[in-house]
Amino acid sequence: MIDFKFQPSTYFSEEVSSVLLVKLHYPESTWGEQISIYAHQMDFKIHLEAVDFYGNDYMLYPSKIEEPFNLEDLIYLIEGMQVNQDELDGKMELVLDGVPEASSAFYPELERYFEEKRRSFGL
Repeated sequence: MIDFKFQPSTYFSEEVSSVLLVKLHYPESTWGEQISIYAHQMDFKIHLEAVDFYGNDYMLYPSKIEEPFNLEDLIYLIEGMQVNQDELDGKMELVLDGVPEASSAFYPELERYFEEKRRSFGL
């Protein structure tokens, strides 16, 4: 059983203020899109940023948090993420088809959650 309330105590150490939080891969999308979600410690808050190869701007809700997510909230963040259509301006428009494959050093059960979801959709 997946522990949706699991929450790491921190993402950062004394020497590290930016980390790769999640790697996503969409194998069913046209180009097999890959998106990385980063967490940055700034001004006593954790700022979240999604980055892809094409430089698209992603809308994350929330984009700032005060403490690390529990697994359930991280899943909501991932599943609610959208490309900001107002900021495309010559960038490649992505279509994120299917359910992503996900991995995270901070959330060991995230990969299993998305594997099970992919299986339930026949992927």
